[in-house]
Amino acid sequence: MQDENEKIDSSGNENQEQELQENAEQDSKESLQNKIKELEDQYLRTYADFENTKKRLVREKDQALEYAYEKIAKDLLPSIDTLEIALKTIKDSKENSDQAEILGKIEEGIALTLDNLLKTLAKHGIEPIDANGEFDPNFHDAIMQVQSDSHNVGEIVAEMQKGYKYKERVLRPSMVSIAK
Repeated sequence: MQDENEKIDSSGNENQEQELQENAEQDSKESLQNKIKELEDQYLRTYADFENTKKRLVREKDQALEYAYEKIAKDLLPSIDTLEIALKTIKDSKENSDQAEILGKIEEGIALTLDNLLKTLAKHGIEPIDANGEFDPNFHDAIMQVQSDSHNVGEIVAEMQKGYKYKERVLRPSMVSIAK
């Protein structure tokens, strides 16, 4: 009888051990499944971050390339101003000089140089700002106000220095006088 009790106890212990082992395996499976889900979520978030960063870098690179001409264009503006002043000076001097023919040739050379430079800049999106009509603080700097009977208040009377823009960005505003 004692042997039977021992057999029952040992089979009961075996059943308990087997149940405990099955429960441990079940817990382990659930734990592993949860870990897999967690890692999948982490992977998806990391992949989405990577894709967003990639798109941002492409956008920034495109923007940098789009506005690459801006610095060189700003550096060229004083040269354009100098050529325009030289043309005006030659025109004024030609009228009062006995060397009008030579000055005419110099004027023609400077005009061609200026024209080629402006065409090249325009080809790359750099254009002068229109300084006619109403004053616009986005494109013009008013450096003085003058009395004018032929202009309405706030209208541009004269352009002192030409302004330029690159695509939609202002490289240099036009320096103007406006009617008061």
